[in-house]
Amino acid sequence: MIIAVAGVAGTLGGSLLTQRGSERARRRELDLVRDRDEIRENRAQRRICYVELNRDARQFTTALNRHLHVMRERDVQDADTQALEEAKNAHRDRYSEAQMTAPQEVLSRASAVNQALNTVYGHVKRLEKGTPGPGESMETASQAQHELWDILRSMRATMRHDLGVRGD
Repeated sequence: MIIAVAGVAGTLGGSLLTQRGSERARRRELDLVRDRDEIRENRAQRRICYVELNRDARQFTTALNRHLHVMRERDVQDADTQALEEAKNAHRDRYSEAQMTAPQEVLSRASAVNQALNTVYGHVKRLEKGTPGPGESMETASQAQHELWDILRSMRATMRHDLGVRGD
């Protein structure tokens, strides 16, 4: 009788242990799937942020260039100023999003771009108002605007690296 009870208890205990092990394995698998999905979602969010930040930084750079051309060719009109302000505001919004999304390495590059864009913007606006700072001229503003492209390329390369994009 004792042997029979021990046999039944062993069989039931073995089933329970097997079931518990199976449940633990299923939980681990679900956790891994959830982690993979979270990583994929995070990368997709960063990609969207990077695309928009890169686009708006490039458009701000282009708007600065266009504004400089306008200043050389004719008087600046309200529409010209509005176009520049819209590009600046769009970039500001994207940069704010990047501050909440991007890892430090990308954020450092984005910050350098943001600072350079705002420096050139200030330079252009002072020239437009007729109150240039020491050493500021249309030529130095054009040179500073042209140098923005190298900083933008560096930011883009860092973003692509963060996303795991090969080449560049």
